[in-house]
Amino acid sequence: MGVEVFGREVFVTRGCALACGVQLHSPCHISGGTRIGADTKILPGCCIAGARIGGGCTVTNSRICGSKIGDGCTVGPFCNVREGCFVGNGCRLGDFVELKNAALGEGCKASHLSYIGDAELGARVNVGCGVVFANYDGQKKERTYVGDKAFIGCNSVIIAPARIGEGVYIAAGSVVSGEIPPQSLAISRPPLYVKPHGADGRYLND
Repeated sequence: MGVEVFGREVFVTRGCALACGVQLHSPCHISGGTRIGADTKILPGCCIAGARIGGGCTVTNSRICGSKIGDGCTVGPFCNVREGCFVGNGCRLGDFVELKNAALGEGCKASHLSYIGDAELGARVNVGCGVVFANYDGQKKERTYVGDKAFIGCNSVIIAPARIGEGVYIAAGSVVSGEIPPQSLAISRPPLYVKPHGADGRYLND
């Protein structure tokens, strides 16, 4: 079985190489000497330039430029993988996830609304919804390192330079930096203050 094309608006420039079983769904644009492995599905809305995408992947409505994606990965929808990134086998990059100068080990998951910039993640790291790797202090960019099997809870901010050990669990809503030893639980939250009846008169209620 060769390459299957679905729809009219599929553009593949010279120099690209697509393996057997690749599916291209309109509209999509493949350029820059991109290589795509066997049985990978490029679904509508993709723009891929100068990338290496492994076999058995599914890419949905996303942009991948100058980066390498391993085998068995799912990317998108609305994912942006910028130049110089590496994504290991079996990873999941979900909707509105952006990677910049990042390397992800095998089995990593970043399923929703996250920015991973200037970072190296080990295997099977979970990046929760809304996590931001804050890599720029206004003058220079720093790098973050995350060990295998770390769990980064929703809406956390990782301030570079940071080194997060293997198996670390970062609680949702935390702001962390520096070094966190392996197997640690990291929690950084302001205390919750509740004033009884403090909302009285603030809103018009029916």
